[in-house]
Amino acid sequence: MKVLQFPLARITFGFVIGLLFGHYFQLSIKALFVVLFIFICVFVMLYFLSKKNSKLSTYFGIGTYLLSVIIGLSTQIIHTDLFKKNNYTHNKEIFEQPHIISLTIREKLKSSTFSDRYLAIVNHIDQKEQTGRIILNIQNDSLHHVLEVGNSLLIKGTLAKNKPPNNPNQFDYSKYLENKQIYAQLYADVDEIKIGTEIEKNIWYYSSKLRTRIIRNLEKNDFNKTELNVAIALIMGQQQDISPDIIRDYQYAGAVHILSVSGLHIGFILLFVTFILKPIPNTKRGSFVKLITILISLSMFGIIAGLAPSVVRSVTMFSFVAIGNHLRRSVNIYHTLLVSILLILLFEPSFLFDVGFQLSYIALFFIIWLQPLLSSIWKPKYKVSKYIWDILTVSFAAQIGTLPLSIYYFHQFPGLFFVTNMIVIPILSIIMILGVLVMLLAAFNIIALFLSQLLEWSIYYLNKIINAIASLEQFIIEDIPLHFYLLLSAYLLLFTLIIWFKKPSFNKLAMVLISILILQFSYFTIAYKIQTEEEFIVFNSRKSTMIAERNGENILIYANDSILKTAQRNNLLKSYRIENLSTLQQKKRLQNFIFFNGKKIFVLDSSGIYPKNINPDIVVLTQSAKINADRLIQIMKPKLVIADASNFKNIQKLWKASCKKQKIPFHATAEKGFYKLN
Repeated sequence: MKVLQFPLARITFGFVIGLLFGHYFQLSIKALFVVLFIFICVFVMLYFLSKKNSKLSTYFGIGTYLLSVIIGLSTQIIHTDLFKKNNYTHNKEIFEQPHIISLTIREKLKSSTFSDRYLAIVNHIDQKEQTGRIILNIQNDSLHHVLEVGNSLLIKGTLAKNKPPNNPNQFDYSKYLENKQIYAQLYADVDEIKIGTEIEKNIWYYSSKLRTRIIRNLEKNDFNKTELNVAIALIMGQQQDISPDIIRDYQYAGAVHILSVSGLHIGFILLFVTFILKPIPNTKRGSFVKLITILISLSMFGIIAGLAPSVVRSVTMFSFVAIGNHLRRSVNIYHTLLVSILLILLFEPSFLFDVGFQLSYIALFFIIWLQPLLSSIWKPKYKVSKYIWDILTVSFAAQIGTLPLSIYYFHQFPGLFFVTNMIVIPILSIIMILGVLVMLLAAFNIIALFLSQLLEWSIYYLNKIINAIASLEQFIIEDIPLHFYLLLSAYLLLFTLIIWFKKPSFNKLAMVLISILILQFSYFTIAYKIQTEEEFIVFNSRKSTMIAERNGENILIYANDSILKTAQRNNLLKSYRIENLSTLQQKKRLQNFIFFNGKKIFVLDSSGIYPKNINPDIVVLTQSAKINADRLIQIMKPKLVIADASNFKNIQKLWKASCKKQKIPFHATAEKGFYKLN
């Protein structure tokens, strides 16, 4: 694979390894910089020695790659807020009692049912300078106050640490936030907030003001709200106000990627700006003017789109393409890709853990690497058939490349993705051109009625087409399990297969066969591990009781009738079932006695009736049973008491106090999450 022969590829690879090492292993900053200094000294020494003796060039190469790993490691630690002394995470009191917190609004996030949500930057806590990012949740009020980016706020409150998932194998929102350097949330009412008179005017403020101005001007023009929200997502990358139904349609149709501004959108912008600048002559000065105009246009678009990871990646990469064209050099697309990765991660290493960033880079790499191979299978004679074939091969290359990662994260596969892309891409090119024109004019308070109506109709029919494709649910494959080791094995097989197809040889075929063996070994290892496992789970199911037993790949669920009827579609059970490659085999109504691996478990329901002299190992309290907890513990003498989420919180506090008094462990699922017994 020629890509890996580039020194830049190996340096980037080493840098990424360093970032991963720094992310998963916390090292002493002093020790790290001592190691960094030593490696720089060794690198400089090897450089001068290799100049004098060419035999030492190999050692210089190894030293270079090791130095790139150490630089990646130090970059990750430098950019991690946890290592900063004035970060709020080191102030433990802020998580225990209310304090006066001064913060600045950075970004408006998607609102929840009960509150408006913002990304905010902490400035001071009780007049002491502190830093860090938090999620600010403001309870909805009748007046529906909306804060602006740049607003300075003063709030008295207690920060809440990010909580791990309340149920097994659920999406880890806590980890997701930590990857974005957000370690806590703050909940407040409107009347608890004091808004400062000063507004912090930075790039985020002006970006938000420009977006708001465009949106308000389009709203004045009676632009339909549904289509406007989709237009804002397509052109400006802001998905906060799109309805869940529309997002679901785009997911099922395999077109959700077009709602996130990425390489496809930036490519249209580059082509459009290049077309407008065609009248400028290709003289030395004219080419320079074109380059500066393109770079400014791409940068402005990136700022308006909120500097999302996929936008930054695309803008950076296409900027290098434009610079390469200006220098009249043949642009090596792999070098462009690697330089953009290195630059972006050097300034924002947290982007490496962003799903959109991962998917967009993998899709782009496979389009560059695999699409020519697919395109060579058939050479159409006519322009129309060649255009359709090119769209299909690009779609297949991107989908093949992202398929394992998409299944790993989302556990589904839209079977009609190729039909969607073949129809959507031509429409999207029209929408992008119209959208950029309409929003550019709207930014200057110019309302082009005909153009805005044309844009609205285009998006309306795009949504209709997407909805029609998404309605064919029989083509949507859901609940696909994929373990992390299977993900790595699948990519190993995919890479070896493509390398073999490009230039077949016996050695490459042997690598394919070894990859298949590794994939099979991974699958059977995971399957064996699951087959030998036995688990008892008390779920944290709001206002209800749900208990499951898993024996290998077979799950038995205990619950009331209403939950049993929809158990197959229950989201809590679905996540657990998919991750453990298991199936729901039995459903039983909740019963008082459950025996698991020699453990006697007693489930106390709302009746509050319990037998004497049974001495269960575990008591599960449900449905806010009216009992004297002290007496129950004395009579039953359990080794553990569990209270699930069907109980009122005030009753759980009394039970917890009783258990503490009698030195019995107490586990409330509403507080600690699910309980698992192996």
